[in-house]
Amino acid sequence: MPEKTERKTHRSVSYAKWGYFFIAPFFAVFIVFQLIPLLSTFYYSLFEYYRVGLKQIGPNFVYFKNYIEVLTGEMPEYALNTLIIWIMGFIPQILVSMLLAVWFTSYRLKLRGQRFFKTVIYMPNLIMASALAMLFFMLFSPVGPVNQMLTEWGIIDQSILFFNIPITARAIIAFMNFLMWFGNTTILLMAGIMGIDQNLFETAQIDGAKPFMIFIKITLPLLMPILVYVLITSMIGGIQMFDIPQVMTNRLGTPDRTTMTLIMYLNRHLTSKNLGLGGAVSVIVFIMTSILSVFVYSSLMRNYRIPREKAGTALFGKTKQKQSEVEVI
Repeated sequence: MPEKTERKTHRSVSYAKWGYFFIAPFFAVFIVFQLIPLLSTFYYSLFEYYRVGLKQIGPNFVYFKNYIEVLTGEMPEYALNTLIIWIMGFIPQILVSMLLAVWFTSYRLKLRGQRFFKTVIYMPNLIMASALAMLFFMLFSPVGPVNQMLTEWGIIDQSILFFNIPITARAIIAFMNFLMWFGNTTILLMAGIMGIDQNLFETAQIDGAKPFMIFIKITLPLLMPILVYVLITSMIGGIQMFDIPQVMTNRLGTPDRTTMTLIMYLNRHLTSKNLGLGGAVSVIVFIMTSILSVFVYSSLMRNYRIPREKAGTALFGKTKQKQSEVEVI
């Protein structure tokens, strides 16, 4: 009789379930501390729910009355304040950060002490916003160092009340936002530039392209995803601007509420226990942020469809062909 051969069966082990096990804590925390509060905020925004002294009014269902009251009230003015202050800080932030990023990543300049300068420009980001606000409040106070220097130099006869003038108050807040975040933006842009294939820059130089043209035709288009990320995150941070103007103006948004931001307006409703109006403001800010983020991403990334390996050919025509001819020679 032929001998029976035993066959060993190997059972494969699936580790896919462990992936769900490790990501489960994130979803649990997200649902409990973010998703449920977000849904409850939208729910309470449809109710009249506030407190007068020790008496609590509501919750009474009022449909979209809170939204109408917020949109026809002071919120558009505070949204404009937030936009102006953000633009005043973001424009110099992106320009200075781009300039520093190009300098630090340039193989032609070969700047010395780059690690030192990278550390120095990032240090303001580590300072608490409230501490920085108090520092600048003392610097620009009527008896502060700035007024004293201007008086000693004969530029002014009496102290300037910087925080009583809308343009200077907004400019100081915008400058502090710039000072805190331009280092972080510089590092992000440097990472994006260093991720671009250096052969494209060498090819463009062989083709006779000037540095400015290389920046416009190669660096800027291929850096577009990082720029979009910086713009969206900065815009979200600008909409959520709160701590610096809150501390500097003692929650009042002085002068004449020209530095009152959206989140300061929201905080005013929360401290007054008007949860209905506060929820309406939160939902409107959320919808506004989502719409602006989608618009910025779709409009700026619309033309970013060129593969990275073909960018040099698409931008400079026959640049790669000329480089091959030089190598043959």
